[in-house]
Amino acid sequence: MPLVRISVFHEMAAERRLRIAAAVYDAMRLTLGIPEGDRFIVLSAHLQDELIVDPNFMQMGRTSDFVLVHPTLRRGRSIETKQSFYEEAARLLEISANIAPDNIMVVLTENELADWSFGRGEAQYLLNPPDGTQTTKASRSDAKQSELRKSISAQKGDQS
Repeated sequence: MPLVRISVFHEMAAERRLRIAAAVYDAMRLTLGIPEGDRFIVLSAHLQDELIVDPNFMQMGRTSDFVLVHPTLRRGRSIETKQSFYEEAARLLEISANIAPDNIMVVLTENELADWSFGRGEAQYLLNPPDGTQTTKASRSDAKQSELRKSISAQKGDQS
């Protein structure tokens, strides 16, 4: 159920932007327990004076390939799960879109089930919560993660 905002500089090619969105979605599915099809991403390209980024803050070496990933998702994931997401996002962004890890900034924002309406003026997760949304356990079993990795890798291989 995350809503992800991704910001890049406008010079970045449209095809590369799509690869960034796909990599972030794949990383969420692999680490945060996001179901297939739960893909809501706002990708914005900014002029240099609209996205102000310190090139060296926290000893990073940022360039015009900077990517800001800002997922908003339901509260309840452990620190380890979040760290796993950061690592997987960096890994997939480097592989899929050739984004160096220093150029990737992730900021997670958490909220509650009552904070989501997917349409019709209803809070669907409160009215009819889908299986698993009432628990704070968000990580998948190792077997499911392995299966999902294979599926995503196979899809990536088909696109090459």
